Amino acid sequence: MLALAWLVALNTKSAAEKQLLLINQATQMMENSIYIRAVPLLEQAASLEAAHTETAETHLKRAYLALLENRGFRRRYLTLLEKQMNRRNAPPEVFLEAAEFHLGTSRIGQALAVMRKGIERTGGPDIIELYERSRYAYELSWLRYDYVTAMFEGTASVLRDGKWGVARGDGTLIIPNNYERVSSFYNRIVVVRNGRELYAIDENSNRIAVADTGITDFKNLSSGRIPLLSDDGWRRASADLELGAKSFEDIGMYSDGYAAAKTGGKWGVIDLGTNWLTPPQHEGIVKDELGRSFNQGAVFIRNAGTVQLYTNGNLTEEFFDDARPFSNEGYAAVMKNGKWGFIDTDGQLKIDYKFDDALSFSGHLAAVKVDGYWGYININGDIVISAEFYEAKSFSGASAPVKTDRGWQFLTLIEFKGGLTL
Repeated sequence: MLALAWLVALNTKSAAEKQLLLINQATQMMENSIYIRAVPLLEQAASLEAAHTETAETHLKRAYLALLENRGFRRRYLTLLEKQMNRRNAPPEVFLEAAEFHLGTSRIGQALAVMRKGIERTGGPDIIELYERSRYAYELSWLRYDYVTAMFEGTASVLRDGKWGVARGDGTLIIPNNYERVSSFYNRIVVVRNGRELYAIDENSNRIAVADTGITDFKNLSSGRIPLLSDDGWRRASADLELGAKSFEDIGMYSDGYAAAKTGGKWGVIDLGTNWLTPPQHEGIVKDELGRSFNQGAVFIRNAGTVQLYTNGNLTEEFFDDARPFSNEGYAAVMKNGKWGFIDTDGQLKIDYKFDDALSFSGHLAAVKVDGYWGYININGDIVISAEFYEAKSFSGASAPVKTDRGWQFLTLIEFKGGLTL
């Protein structure tokens, strides 16, 4: 009789009044932990879409969470969150709730996606703060190598059991470890050497060109150019290993259309043709591990044991003890008095000298050494990936090689898995 009377009373009320009756009955049940019977009442209240819908949904989410171990309730909870987030005026709190739930269940990729959506839709400061704390979560590849070079366009040369190959940013091989030497992988081509043979292969390991027998060494391939060592010095060659006419005493890898080159005992920076950006009159040009020196219109020049920045056609006045070349974005690492900091392309100090070693920024992150271990900082100078690696290299395509106690592995930011970039 009581149930019948309650149903009669319910049917004579407005939608909002019905919601209150349903909510009140459900909350009384929930006070005694009778969640399983409260759920249908709250689902009915929420479906009425009246003045108390949000209140009904709030209680309903609490009931769902209490029943998560029961089959289907996790999906119900997430479906309700998705419905709330898709509303035109969804508050930032609902995005924050969804993100924190995903983080709590180790679904970091989903959490980051929710946070990005919440920031775009609401600009909520709490979501932005949580995003900044979470966005540098990473995974390490299960594949390990004896050594990994710096990355170039999302790939790196990798050494295993004395043989070289080329791997993607997730550690999987493009070119198997079958070669005594390999160049950087550019435009689906890599130059390799086995014994006295030096030749170019495609991504399927098919030979596409063979160097002349007089070629004894090579460097890295980029911009359709690779330095080859012939009898009369280093020459630039095409990806088909056709030699150019001009020879040098040494030459680096091209980056942004320029390469460091040595002639007459002095270094300068030359373009793809015969034009010098800086004449060959310096003791040295700062190069990275792959041989790159020029980016963002800037290059570091060595003279008399010091380093200066050459930018916008001029040398800046400040002197550094050492430096790392700029990448295609971000600040460059520079050293003074044994500590490393970071400058922009105008030579302005952006991050103070406080690191034991450092590499220039790439993809909004820079590798730094602190107390004997390597980690990564953001553009504010904050360590966002803790210094726990024996060695670390710069990011490319959201991945970076790091050395752990298991060997060299690839670190990939979870947010950018699947091809997105930083």
